[in-house]
Amino acid sequence: MNLKRIFGAILTVLGIAGLIYTAYLAVNMGESNQTIKMLLVYGILGLIFFISGIGLIKTTKDES
Repeated sequence: MNLKRIFGAILTVLGIAGLIYTAYLAVNMGESNQTIKMLLVYGILGLIFFISGIGLIKTTKDES
């Protein structure tokens, strides 16, 4: 069982969920200052989680 690969997959799924939630909020919310800040926070966190998860999966070697 490769724990790094599992953690990378979890980070990737969380990143995708964060990006989808950001898109959902962008479509359904108004254009207030607080909404824009919230979109930026969720979008940046989702992007960081997604990129770090993909990187962790790519760099982890398979050991069977």
